[in-house]
Amino acid sequence: MRTIFREIAITLYLTLFKTFFSICQLFPQKNKTVFVSSFGDNIFYVLEEVKKTDSEIILLSTNSSKNIINHTDYPVLNFNEKHVLDWIKSIYHLATANVIFIDNYYGFLAATNFKKNVICVQLWHAAGAIKQFALKDPSNSQRSHRANARFRKVYNRFDKIVVGSEKMANIMKSSFGANDDKILRTGIPRTDFFYDIEKVAKAKQKLYDSIPAAKQKKVILYAPTFRENQSQLTKFHLDLNRMFEELKDDYILLVRAHPSIKASFIDSFPGFLYDVSQVRHVNEILTITDILITDYSSIPFEFSLLKKPMYFFPYDLFEYMEERGFYEPYESLVPGPIAFETKELIQMIKENAYSPERLERFQHQWNTYSTGDASLQLIQAIYPEETKEQDVAILKE
Repeated sequence: MRTIFREIAITLYLTLFKTFFSICQLFPQKNKTVFVSSFGDNIFYVLEEVKKTDSEIILLSTNSSKNIINHTDYPVLNFNEKHVLDWIKSIYHLATANVIFIDNYYGFLAATNFKKNVICVQLWHAAGAIKQFALKDPSNSQRSHRANARFRKVYNRFDKIVVGSEKMANIMKSSFGANDDKILRTGIPRTDFFYDIEKVAKAKQKLYDSIPAAKQKKVILYAPTFRENQSQLTKFHLDLNRMFEELKDDYILLVRAHPSIKASFIDSFPGFLYDVSQVRHVNEILTITDILITDYSSIPFEFSLLKKPMYFFPYDLFEYMEERGFYEPYESLVPGPIAFETKELIQMIKENAYSPERLERFQHQWNTYSTGDASLQLIQAIYPEETKEQDVAILKE
């Protein structure tokens, strides 16, 4: 019964959206770029390049993304029906833009019918994929025919899909039902950060200032994947008491959890455990990280650019695999040792038990096109005439 009510609510929402969208399309189209953000990181870097064009810029935030709202001089609209005026303005801008960047699945796209000269670019929010998503998501079998048809409508609205490797290109094609001509092999925009010496140094210093111990000891970052129905970090099964007793002399442990999870125990381990969940960009944290511990997160794909050890702690592997599904067998996909208990994990850390060669292969497989100028390459592909004019202007100077 709940599923039926949800489908009715979605249908009503999309009908209303489509009505407003159709009306707004009667207005003249403009040289305007609209960013629809839920994660913000990739959009943040693309925005820096779009600023150099003549395009008007509008930002739509679907979840009050702090990555964008607090760090831009451009208009930001709260793209939520609860904020009626902002919601209607957002629809207007979507209907009158000629370039649209998105970074996630957005159901409203099922109610849009963009004009032929509009380009909708899917930036996505991960450089690689462990768990299955979109058309490959196992949970689709439990959804209605109407819901699955709606998903396909959304995926069909993507004119271009940005990837950083051939492995991700193949995943995107199968997951979104896309042809190869939709794939943009320009690299992942937010990885440009790792090639910017000045930005990296600034990020490091900011974190060292807030966590002085990070400069004296080795830094372990624990960044687990968010699980549904979890509100306490203690449910992640990492034995923090044991970690503290065996590693406190030489290491500190940073924890980056989902914002909805309460890390109430942080104060129990002063000088050892630090909550970095509120740090704006995860890549900034990676600059001071010596060892990464995670499970099904996409962080390893970008962390591999730094060629540092990573260990995997998928304590609920079989349950998670059955629920979400993986693109490849987990053991062959991840580039580091796997532990199911904290004592195994500690042993691996102490013995430095990882393979640099395996890590190198992983990095090359997933970051083929992410070589430091991904944002620029992307903008040159989407705005070829404007960037060409910029090049001519520079040559004349």
